[in-house]
Amino acid sequence: MKMESVKSVYFSPTGTTKAVVQGIAHGINPNTMELIDITKPDARKQPLLTSENELLVVGVPVYMGRVPALLIEWLNAIQAHNTPTVCVVVYGNRVYDDALLELKNIVMKCGCIPIACAAFIGEHSFSNSETPTAQGRPDEDDLNHAKVFGHKIREKLQSISLISQISDVYVPGIYPYRGDSKLWIVDFIAVSDECSQCGICAEKCPVGAVDAENSRLIDTEKCITCCACIKNCPQSARSMKPGLVKDASVRLHTLYSQRKEPECFI
Repeated sequence: MKMESVKSVYFSPTGTTKAVVQGIAHGINPNTMELIDITKPDARKQPLLTSENELLVVGVPVYMGRVPALLIEWLNAIQAHNTPTVCVVVYGNRVYDDALLELKNIVMKCGCIPIACAAFIGEHSFSNSETPTAQGRPDEDDLNHAKVFGHKIREKLQSISLISQISDVYVPGIYPYRGDSKLWIVDFIAVSDECSQCGICAEKCPVGAVDAENSRLIDTEKCITCCACIKNCPQSARSMKPGLVKDASVRLHTLYSQRKEPECFI
């Protein structure tokens, strides 16, 4: 099969999923590639349209072992017609549970045909200098792995003439899915006097939870605890308050310090 183009879609508040998806796309090395960033709400107002002549790569982070709940509606609205699809989840070195199976099942219902799936590791949202978890990942080894995975996807497509020749790709997971995709509603961000009200945190927030006029104001109902505002603050003025999230950061650092490697299914 010859693909006319590749559409690479990602939700990536802290840049880890974006890096992995771009690494895979680099390995596929298509003639034409479109990067579609659905991190901001405005990007998810229109449904994605794709066809059997395109390759679709969809990358999402893992939240609580699941596909992020705020993406489900948009993903379910994808309009595809026998579109060969690569499903990718990125998790913070804990577990990805049923997220990859969930993503695969969602896109199949939309008319996509999964041809490859993968789980990669990215620095955990709760990781910080005091309690790092998967710090700096995806690193060079991860991105090389992503590129090789992309090569294998290209080879698989070149080995067939019709999409109907693709057999089902096994991925681990259980249905009904384990865990609850609902996130914590928690006031966990401390803002120090170093804050200059530059507005970068509000700009980086994927759900508009940070007030653009006063960045100390955070809508905890909207917040998805992605910590993009903390990680992107140029003054290092934002940090975790003592409590639920900070305790989780310590626990992750303690229990999940051993390096995990990407898993690819093709």
